Amino acid sequence: MSKGNHTFIIAEIGVNHNGSADIAKKMIDTAKACGVDAVKFQTFVSENLVSRFAEKAEYQKETTGKDESQLAMIKKLELSYDDFRELKRYAESMNLTFMSTPFDHDSIDFLAELGVDIFKIPSGEITNLPYLMRIGKLKRKVILSTGMSTLPEIKDAIAILKKYGTADITLLHCNTAYPTPYRDVNLNAMKTLRNSFGLPVGYSDHTKGIEVPIAAAALGAVVIEKHFTLDRNMEGPDHKASLEPDELKAMVTSIRNIEDALGSSEKRLTESEAVNRDIARKSIVAKCDIKAGTVFSEDNITVKRPGNGISPMKWFEVLGKKAPRDFEYDELIEL
Repeated sequence: MSKGNHTFIIAEIGVNHNGSADIAKKMIDTAKACGVDAVKFQTFVSENLVSRFAEKAEYQKETTGKDESQLAMIKKLELSYDDFRELKRYAESMNLTFMSTPFDHDSIDFLAELGVDIFKIPSGEITNLPYLMRIGKLKRKVILSTGMSTLPEIKDAIAILKKYGTADITLLHCNTAYPTPYRDVNLNAMKTLRNSFGLPVGYSDHTKGIEVPIAAAALGAVVIEKHFTLDRNMEGPDHKASLEPDELKAMVTSIRNIEDALGSSEKRLTESEAVNRDIARKSIVAKCDIKAGTVFSEDNITVKRPGNGISPMKWFEVLGKKAPRDFEYDELIEL
């Protein structure tokens, strides 16, 4: 996914299409215009995902009301498998990677048959052994979100995926609060994941704004995932914690700038600053008029700009030498 300093940026459409394939296509158009690498959806059969008795999460109650069940809410956000076939074709026609998180076994099998190359495992499935086994057997690339997880839980999930054949795993640091308070982001945990498991590490963001994913890119995230919406005022559970198009574009632009700024680990003179070297540095110059044969001393030489003469680092090599010719005040000294 990530090549060199290029961060793989996923625009998480999720269920912000509100169950409309037409809105989903508009979101793909917008994501392409914003410069992301991939668009990601959520594939599920509602009855396989949520029981009739499951309550909504608190943020879902706040955004969609308390009256309906989680199942009723999810049902309105479900796209058909035929919708996903068309959305994959549409995304790939724009050179975008199509991704979708499966939330049940039927959807895992469907996405595998559809030819999805990268399987994104959400934080809520990291302790779902049968689910992990089924994806592991596909032997495809996996991006594993680690929200709500402890290091032992993450270790167990990785072990299951590897046991059943999946070796290409990228971990995403994540906090599943919508939105995530800044005090709970703990971006430094990215380093802990990298050091603990020796796997590529990225970040799935649920904060408001774009600062944190940009900071994650600066810390070396190889993948950034961020929810976006066409309009935060749309009805639905995730719109309020999502970026609008202009914000998504600003995030992508900022991350690309960070990639350029990270550059290489080599400390060297760059082409852009080379033109300033002689202007900013200094040389040994005449402190006063100096006659040929005069011995150079601290009384008759000093250091001033520009830096295209003898370097002040050779100060003691010049002291005590005789002037080979006459020098005017401020003239560059030559030996």
